[in-house]
Order: sequence, then C-alpha cells, then structure tokens
Amino acid sequence: MQKETVTFDKLPEAVGYLTEQVIELKRMVSELQPPASDKHVLVEIEDACRIIRKAKPTIYTLVRKGLLPAYKKGKKLYFYEDELLAWIENGRRKTSEQTYEEMLANMQGGVRHKPKSSMKLK
Repeated sequence: MQKETVTFDKLPEAVGYLTEQVIELKRMVSELQPPASDKHVLVEIEDACRIIRKAKPTIYTLVRKGLLPAYKKGKKLYFYEDELLAWIENGRRKTSEQTYEEMLANMQGGVRHKPKSSMKLK
C-alpha cells in the first residue's frame, strides 16, 4: 500500500495491512535482540559450592575478603551463576606464551634511564 487516501470502504484492508507490518516489525526486532542469558540465575551457597567446587568455609572467606561476588539479604548469601563463572574465568592462569609476550612488551616499553647529573660535587 503506497500513499493512497484511505476511504471508509478501504479501511479494513488498510488495518489488515498495518497489522501485518507490525507483526513483521516485531519479528525483526526479536531477531535482533540477543537471547536472554539462562545463567543469570540466583543461587544459594550450596549451589555456589557446586559451581566453583569449593567448600562452604572457603566461600565464606572469599566473600568476606571481597574476592567473590555475593549478595547478602538478612543472614543468607546469594550468588548469580553467571557472575561465579565469570569469577572463575578471570582467575585463569596465563600460558607461558602469553607471559613471555607481556614480559617482552614490558621490557621494551619500560626502559628508563636516570638523568645524568650535570653538577659534580667538589
């Protein structure tokens, strides 16, 4: 339907056309949106123990030190599963190739010399 004047007789046809266009737009928008993460689930400490494979006292210690992301409501600790997995991923050790490249970059970029003293003490 192009730019036409819509008469009363053509109104049902125009509404049907607009409805089809809205449905098509909704479909296109839903395809563009990223899927919601199923891992952003609130879990309790028992599940956190299972996810990161640590004992309860270890988890309490990590939370107290501020190393493990947690939420406290009342006397209970809560965690998000995706945050726990991200915490594990961030603690990954680097390979020897990565450390060599970083060391080389630091050595090349960090070479500094002391300024030479122009005054000599007598």
